[in-house]
Amino acid sequence: MAEQKIQIMGAGAIGCLFGAMVQLAGYDVVFVGRGEQLKALQNTGLQITGLINTKLEVVATDKPVDADITIVSVKSYDTENAAQLLSRVDCGITFTIQNGIGNLEILSMYLDTVVGGVTTYGANLVKPGTVNFAGEGITYAGNDGFVSREAEAVVKVLVDSGMNCQAVDNISSRIWSKAIVNAAINPLTAICRVRNGSVVEINELWEIAEAIIEEGENLMKKMGIRISQNLRDLVREVAIKTAKNKSSMLQDIERGRRTEVDFINGKIAELAEKHGVDARVNRLIANLVKGVEKSHGFI
Repeated sequence: MAEQKIQIMGAGAIGCLFGAMVQLAGYDVVFVGRGEQLKALQNTGLQITGLINTKLEVVATDKPVDADITIVSVKSYDTENAAQLLSRVDCGITFTIQNGIGNLEILSMYLDTVVGGVTTYGANLVKPGTVNFAGEGITYAGNDGFVSREAEAVVKVLVDSGMNCQAVDNISSRIWSKAIVNAAINPLTAICRVRNGSVVEINELWEIAEAIIEEGENLMKKMGIRISQNLRDLVREVAIKTAKNKSSMLQDIERGRRTEVDFINGKIAELAEKHGVDARVNRLIANLVKGVEKSHGFI
């Protein structure tokens, strides 16, 4: 297995967790990052805490290299730049585990072999070079209407690495389901500065979350994307299961960083307008988060 090179494009919390698990299984891994995180990885290595505790010496760089599989975990607003950089090397199979809607399509504009993905693994950046493995979940890799050999190759690497991973033939449905979960939980926690559980514990927030979910469901139906589960139940389940967690959007706001709201509620509102679906609540929520970002000088 070690002869395969796996590249992590976006060495943040979730990227580092995936990279660490794959490297521990014996694969050759390179981490592509920037800023203080890149410096820490190069100088002191990668520390994983939480569900596992380990310290790894890692190969880290600021530019992508040739690889057999590239796992893309950059923020959604960096997807196009990452895709352009990856197009200049032989990045092999590109597998996205990003949040939001539209990443698969952007990557496919620049790269030949792209596999869609979604993960519920939880990871938090404690400090540069240190990542907390907060929750074991499941990762889905696949396509729509079929499962490609490339998706199966990705699954093999992750399963070899001790991770829960399945190949699926309805990846768009799964990406959208997670996006609606994120749309209902993340911005409300970011605006109100509360943990995930508050979305179901506070009636007024749950009322807004239900409106966000309904608009998302209506858009999925209009776009012909199959709804494979009850999304209200799914949002409630995730909020309760992660009740004490801070959403990634809240963490971004607390750290003074731009959020991914444009690719979550903003993308739902944008596509809804295109397809003639009412998504005024998602637009309102996206605008509120943008207001927080701009008023604090994050963007």
